[in-house]
Amino acid sequence: MLVVIANDLPPAVRGRMKLWFIEPRPNVFVSGVKDAVAKKVVDYLYKNCPRSSGLMVFSRIPQTPGYEIRGIGDTKRGLTEISGLQLVIEK
Repeated sequence: MLVVIANDLPPAVRGRMKLWFIEPRPNVFVSGVKDAVAKKVVDYLYKNCPRSSGLMVFSRIPQTPGYEIRGIGDTKRGLTEISGLQLVIEK
C-alpha cells in the first residue's frame, strides 16, 4: 500500500497520480499498488515534484513496524523516530 499526502502538486503530476490512486481528499492519494510499482511511483514523484509540493509518502515495508515514512520539501508536519518507530509530529 502507498499513501501520498501533498501540500500542492503540479497539475500534470496530479493527473498522473489519479491513474494509479484514489483521491479521497484533495492532494491525498491512496493505492494498493505492488511494491515494485510503488517504487516507480515514488521515483516519479521525487523526479517531477518541486520541493514546494511538500510530499509525505507512507509506504509498506516487510520489516517491523510495517511502514516507512518519507518527506519531500516542507511537509508542514515533522517526522521523528522513537525506538525505531517513525512518527508524525502534530503541531
